[in-house]
Amino acid sequence: MTGTVPGAAPLRIVVVGDTLLDVDVSGTSDRLSPDAPVPVVDVHTDDRRAGGAGLVATMLARDGHDVTLVTVLGDDAHAAEITALLPDVRVVAGPSGAPTPVKTRVRVGDHALVRIDEGCETPSVPEATRAMTDALLDADAVVVADYGRGVSASPAVRDAIAAAARSTPVVWDPHPKGATPVAGITVATPNAAEARRFTGLGGTGMPFATDAAEALLGAWDVQAVAVTLGDRGALVGRLSGDRLDSRFVPAPSVTAGDPCGAGDRLAAGVAVALASGADVADAVAAGVADASAYLAAGGVTSLLADVGRPPVDVPGTDRDAVRVVHRTRSAGGVVVATGGCFDLLHAGHARTLSAARALGDCLVVCLNSDDSVRQLKGPERPIMNQDDRVELLLALDCVDAVVVFDETTPDEALRRFRPDVWAKGGDYTADALPESVTLAEWGGRVVTVPFHPGRSTTRLAAALAHVG
Repeated sequence: MTGTVPGAAPLRIVVVGDTLLDVDVSGTSDRLSPDAPVPVVDVHTDDRRAGGAGLVATMLARDGHDVTLVTVLGDDAHAAEITALLPDVRVVAGPSGAPTPVKTRVRVGDHALVRIDEGCETPSVPEATRAMTDALLDADAVVVADYGRGVSASPAVRDAIAAAARSTPVVWDPHPKGATPVAGITVATPNAAEARRFTGLGGTGMPFATDAAEALLGAWDVQAVAVTLGDRGALVGRLSGDRLDSRFVPAPSVTAGDPCGAGDRLAAGVAVALASGADVADAVAAGVADASAYLAAGGVTSLLADVGRPPVDVPGTDRDAVRVVHRTRSAGGVVVATGGCFDLLHAGHARTLSAARALGDCLVVCLNSDDSVRQLKGPERPIMNQDDRVELLLALDCVDAVVVFDETTPDEALRRFRPDVWAKGGDYTADALPESVTLAEWGGRVVTVPFHPGRSTTRLAAALAHVG
């Protein structure tokens, strides 16, 4: 993720916006209520966190930055709870004049059952205090997290943002019920649904995103618009004279669950990158990568882990594989795994992986790390580093997750998620595979799939050497 560089001073980032209390209740349900045909939920966890602009502030503080949250709060116990949930954030709050909004989501396993909103009616635009506007002075970056409750509509707050934007990067994450972004800010980051509501445009995909970016650039008078497209990435649009200059930023392929907070993570990442000197397109690319890594790490549930937990930098980690395996097993499916170096991915690899995936309901690839490949094949290998090999494997539809291991065999990695089937190319025999003994520990089976002779990394590398 986009965090602080070791040894570098933390960035001073101001988050401006509406704050609420998010409550996630999760449990199990195996019966209906005798009073009505509704499920009864046996609660296992009740997790509470600052939401809205408070979630953005939480993310940035966990990244090690010096964070100030400019917001308004009600005079009630929920407001005090929000402040207590932000111990590493300087909270500069004016009075909201309304009860603190609370959003409670009830989940059973991976499925949302119901969301209960309290105090979420749109209040009148709050009055900003001098402390709130002064907090925007001397920031390295500003993130406006508009959740439609009036903070970003306050005239005094808007004037302070406009003044900051003359010398400081400002990222505005808009809301359909919120205020129009202040003219001159660095970049606005609406998602596709928001862009559709703001513009009234139809269509889908890149044509829609391009048209929406151009329309919003004209309507909002901002330097850039990044229309985010979920797991596809984002379309960054800027005007060069009368011409739209657009760039598509693809998202890394990850297996994601709950998308809650992904837009907040993206906006935070964009702000950090801009404050660190990146241009808008590269900053959006950093934000997209941050959002993907956040989802791969478990989304909002990752924020409940210990603060010292290192961030997830690449997709395809153990956490991602465990999620895939759990989802497959919960649905009664078969978990298949295979392994190898997959250096210079070729047609033989693709065919073998596709055949392995056909053996079950998900495929996890155990990938030799760079150190492991060197141990097996010598100091000049691998040709491609492990991050690139992970990315290429995850780009294949037949691969659901990747686990990187450092040993010469994947036995320890296999023991972590215990696949039902271990598949290898037919140039091996099941009895000769060392993994056979490991799979037998939990009753797993070893299966060989068709081998395609004449296709190998060594042969491909030799051919490329002749071309060069």
